[in-house]
Amino acid sequence: MRFDLTDLRLFLNVHEAGTITAGAQRSHMTLASASERIRGMEELLGVALLKRDRRGVEVTAAGRTLVQHARIVLQQMDRLRGDLGQYGRGLKGQVRLLCNTAALSEHLPEILGRFLRSNPQISLNLEEKLSYEIVDALRQGLCDLGIVSDATDLQGLQVFPFRHDPLDLVVPREHPLAGSRGIGLAEVSHYDFVGLVEGSALQDHVAHHARRLGKRLNYRVQLRSFESICRMVGEGIGVAIVPRTAAIRCARSMPIKRIALSDAWAARSLVLCVRSLDELPAHARLLVQHILHGGDAAASTDDGAQAP
Repeated sequence: MRFDLTDLRLFLNVHEAGTITAGAQRSHMTLASASERIRGMEELLGVALLKRDRRGVEVTAAGRTLVQHARIVLQQMDRLRGDLGQYGRGLKGQVRLLCNTAALSEHLPEILGRFLRSNPQISLNLEEKLSYEIVDALRQGLCDLGIVSDATDLQGLQVFPFRHDPLDLVVPREHPLAGSRGIGLAEVSHYDFVGLVEGSALQDHVAHHARRLGKRLNYRVQLRSFESICRMVGEGIGVAIVPRTAAIRCARSMPIKRIALSDAWAARSLVLCVRSLDELPAHARLLVQHILHGGDAAASTDDGAQAP
């Protein structure tokens, strides 16, 4: 099979544009040249990649498979160019780390800060996503490391314990529920809530489980940090769901009470996962080692649980 990158990029452009003409324009080539390239791909494979009609084109089952692999190949090439480009700027490697909201806000800033200070020639591409999006990206080779909830389907990945990270409900100190020891989301879904801004991984996680209960939570205000959320709860604006580490920390200085969420999905831990530790470049393995064992990674968490 002898496809080149131009073929793959052209086919993606045709798929996304819906016509060979528009795909050719996006690829900066003539219609005749684009048509010839696609016919050559079909002849080489011995199967039709496109269904053609007067309205445009639609990919066949074989075409959909090609689209999937073309995206992976082109993304890997973009990564290659980016990683090699770092050398010219004095860097020797870049690590792509995806993590959920709690990991990014509560556990990683100091750990990653120490790593970057100790390794000035390594850069970090850090992004927040939902746990299931992270494991999908790992399986497709679109990132190096992921930190996700252990409730996620982790089949096919190497997994290492990172932090115990249950979710708690926080309420104003004088709230009727303030004396409760444990409560479920269904029992509090009628209250006004304070939450994270739309698009945050934890916000989407909570909304997903509310929908499974047939509930839709009413948010009075949505903010960008757990500290701001807890402060607003302390002002009596609503209740909120936050990681226990944040609830404990904020309860020390704010008029709030934390209540353990009894839902199974809230009793979670965070894990670090990779496709294959042996296949990671040396600088990515160095970060894995630092996250799991370096610095004060073995220090106690705020709720007294011993971190791995």
